[in-house]
Formats: sequence, structure tokens, C-alpha cells
Amino acid sequence: MLKKSFLDAGNESWGDIKNAIEEVEECIEHPNICLGICLDDKLIGWTGLRPMYDKTWELHPMVIKTEYQGKGFGKVLLRELETRAKSRGIIGIALGTDDEYQKTSLSMIDINERNIFDEIGNIKNVNNHPYEFYKKCGYMIVGIIPNANGKRKPDIWMWQILARKNSPTIAST
Repeated sequence: MLKKSFLDAGNESWGDIKNAIEEVEECIEHPNICLGICLDDKLIGWTGLRPMYDKTWELHPMVIKTEYQGKGFGKVLLRELETRAKSRGIIGIALGTDDEYQKTSLSMIDINERNIFDEIGNIKNVNNHPYEFYKKCGYMIVGIIPNANGKRKPDIWMWQILARKNSPTIAST
């Protein structure tokens, strides 16, 4: 699922099955959090969370089978992951979302110290890049690594605080 879903999106991060299996094995190691989402007893997506800092962990990876994307399953999975993270005392989640295939305006210009903040502030989604999904889920862009994956192939870094003062809570009986 990991290899195919990323390939469907044009990403060759896990170019062979061996690398994809290693990624899954790493995701299920302690103390990481790994969750799957099923529909009709079939796994349609999964995600992981791993330590990055003491109180902020990294979302890595997040995958929903291509045919189930855009139907709310990713949001359900992400919200459950955030709930589990909060229960462990994690207060923030960071993630990197690469733009290797000109899916945002950031990959269409040379980024430098003079334009980096303007370009981040004016980012445009030109070809269904997942940063917009994360933004709708409350994550914000906190920076980019220009040319992280080659010329004009930035890594977009996003983050969300999980524990907010005076945030509403839902009570259950």
C-alpha cells in the first residue's frame, strides 16, 4: 500500500518493496505510534508518529489508498493519531511534505533569502499537493527546505499544536 499509493501520486520514495517493508517495520517499533484504518475489513490507510523532540513528534508516513483519498478517511485517521499523541503528553506534531513534482508554486521558482517568506506566504496548490489537506486539518507551514530533494524540489514543513489553553472539549456520558 505504501509503495503503490506514493507511486500513484508520482512519488518514488519507496522505490522497491524492501524499502517499503523497512519503513513499515520502523513505524511499528516502540515507542512509535502506528494506526491503520479499515473499511469492510480491508486496510485502506495507515499512519505513524515517531519521536522528533521530547514533546513534538513527527508524522511519518501517512498513506491512504488512492481510490479512498478525498473521502474523509485521512482526516479520521489523523484525528485519532492526534488523540493518541495527546494521551502520551505530546503537545505538537510536525511533518514534512515534499514537493518533488511541481505540485505547488514553491517548486516553480528559485527560493532564496530575499523571497523565501513571501513565497511561503503566497503558496499556491497547483496540482493536488497534500499540504492543503494538512492545512484544512489545522496544520500550518512553519518553513521549507528549498532544494531538499534537488533543484526546485522543496520539503514543506508543517506543524500543529495539540494542547491549547481554553480550547473547547467534548464531554461524554
